[in-house]
Amino acid sequence: MILNLLTTVVFFVHFSLDGNSNRIKTDEAKSKYDIVVDANGTGDFKTVQEAFNSVASLKTTETTIFIKNGIYKEKLELPLDKNHITLIGESKEKVILTYDDFASKSNGTGGTIGTSGSASFIVTGNDFKAQNITFENSSGPVGQAVAVRIDGDRIIFDNCKFLGFQDTLYPRESNSRQYYKNCYIEGTTDFIFGGSTVLFDQCEIFAKKGGSYITAANTPESNSCGFVFLNCKLTTNSGDASYFLGRPWRNYARTVFIKCEMDSHIKPLGWHNWGKPEAEKTAFYAEYQSTGKGANTEARVSWSHQLSSEQIKKEYSMKAIFKDWKPK
Repeated sequence: MILNLLTTVVFFVHFSLDGNSNRIKTDEAKSKYDIVVDANGTGDFKTVQEAFNSVASLKTTETTIFIKNGIYKEKLELPLDKNHITLIGESKEKVILTYDDFASKSNGTGGTIGTSGSASFIVTGNDFKAQNITFENSSGPVGQAVAVRIDGDRIIFDNCKFLGFQDTLYPRESNSRQYYKNCYIEGTTDFIFGGSTVLFDQCEIFAKKGGSYITAANTPESNSCGFVFLNCKLTTNSGDASYFLGRPWRNYARTVFIKCEMDSHIKPLGWHNWGKPEAEKTAFYAEYQSTGKGANTEARVSWSHQLSSEQIKKEYSMKAIFKDWKPK
């Protein structure tokens, strides 16, 4: 009887302390951030979309949204008039924004939702930032299934994860500029694709078991940069020589790897023309000081390029890539 009573008291004290600790952390977050999201109900909202909806349209100042640890299964959209929003997760590993749509899913009117419609999170607003968050499409290997689609301009992801299979990350619009720092991106076929100008800085690019193409850029002819990978690590659980660095979704695709470490899954040829010989004259695929087992630059296709230090300084500085925008 006494033992049971002591157990009950210990449990009650432990539960009360945990509850009090949770409340204090929420109060601290509320004092530091504009909005707090907590699936357990201690914040301002239980869902991320509710937090987005609460922000005034066309704001010109930053709104910070803190997301507490939890799995948030929501199909999210940040509309065009919701600008200057910053999402900050409590923990990259434990704040998971996920959904499970896929391109071939019925739209209910006889068609399908398509690749663009499959996105778990659509970012249309400008000046969006995200930090310490995992973004996921959890539908599995069912064809095109986007985790995040980005249409807005001046977008930053810092210390985030992007999980999926085919078409994981979709930097879509040609007038969109995006900066990824210390991020992890995984997938299979064309898992980084689109027409935006994007700098991936010190990111891990993980090609899942199978084999295919890492990138499929859709760079317009008018853009001087497409996808730029700087000091990234290309890792895998796939076999040797199972992945191409990229193929041209459109003929003027531009993809450059600068000082990247490449595992043995990278094919010696490096690049593929996607069955379009004419793209060999218009696409721009290049490397600079690649290292690792997959950096067999002497065996690369003849229509790819090895850049000089002068080209790196002139054409691939932050200012050269982003023009009048300096990511902060």
